[in-house]
Amino acid sequence: MSEPSDGRPLTYAGAGVDIEAQDRALAEIKRLAGTTFTPGVLSDIGGFGGLFALEPTNPSGTVLVASADGVGTKLKVAQMAGVHGTVGQDLVNHCVNDILVQGARPLFLLDYLATGQLEPGVAAQVVGGLARACQANGCALLGGETAEMPGFYRPGEYDLAGFIVGACRRDRLLRREDVRVGDTLVALPSTGLHTNGYSLARKVIFEVLGLRVDSQLAGLGVTAAEALLAVHRSYLPAVGPLLEGGLVRSAAHITGGGIPDNLPRALPAGVGAEISLASWDEPPVFRIIREAGRVPEDDMRRTFNLGVGMILAVAQEHLGEVLERLVPHGPGWVIGRAVEGAGVRFGKA
Repeated sequence: MSEPSDGRPLTYAGAGVDIEAQDRALAEIKRLAGTTFTPGVLSDIGGFGGLFALEPTNPSGTVLVASADGVGTKLKVAQMAGVHGTVGQDLVNHCVNDILVQGARPLFLLDYLATGQLEPGVAAQVVGGLARACQANGCALLGGETAEMPGFYRPGEYDLAGFIVGACRRDRLLRREDVRVGDTLVALPSTGLHTNGYSLARKVIFEVLGLRVDSQLAGLGVTAAEALLAVHRSYLPAVGPLLEGGLVRSAAHITGGGIPDNLPRALPAGVGAEISLASWDEPPVFRIIREAGRVPEDDMRRTFNLGVGMILAVAQEHLGEVLERLVPHGPGWVIGRAVEGAGVRFGKA
């Protein structure tokens, strides 16, 4: 085992991903995108999904909800392990979750697969994963683009992105403005890292610990590849029925930025969140990363989901029914509550 570089704790920025710089860039992107908005646009840049009303003046008309995402450097692990059949599932499920927290169900997805030289067997595995996840989510794989760019990608490398469109009635959209102080926050478990934090995770697992993809992770009973390639979970089966029953005020998909950056996106101005760290046990893979990399706690919370894949804001009168309906899907648990203020506060209680 090697020590973290220069004997210092590892951070996400040190692994090559600067969240603060991304936030600064987003401010300019929002300004530029805003200059293109037409009357159908109902959302600003920065939400989990973009909203476009087909009938801008109809309060119950159809709203298209769209999102674009990738799989990040989880692809590196798949390429190292020669396992290409799950990253397409990761992509679809991530995109489905991003529009689900707006209240939408998926209609179709387009994919973009780019590589230096197309390997038909690898492409078939990737697209096979896309197709399986689209079928499971009731979503059509409508089309996409396969790009060969010799000299741009090294042999064996490829990148993957997805563009999803869903729909929701305008009066059934989840709105952050509907959350009230005192509402309960209900969490749903993740299946692992999902699709975020892999630049830091790979540095710890493969450089600091010196493991291979087929090495066993101590105490987990699985290989490094099996732990890191666990499929990003789709929350549609668990959360979709709750939305149909009007049981959820707002929701956050816990992706890059963790709970501190994603939960506030589902809360209105003047409302913050108190999160109980004692309400759940982190999956062991996060403990391994934290301890081996000596990763500071703030960096862990802003890099990884830490076992929490989605958080729902629920009115107190609906809490019992929500928890009961989630039992077959996880189950869910009370992770905290909405409070006066802003941002996220973590406590032991």
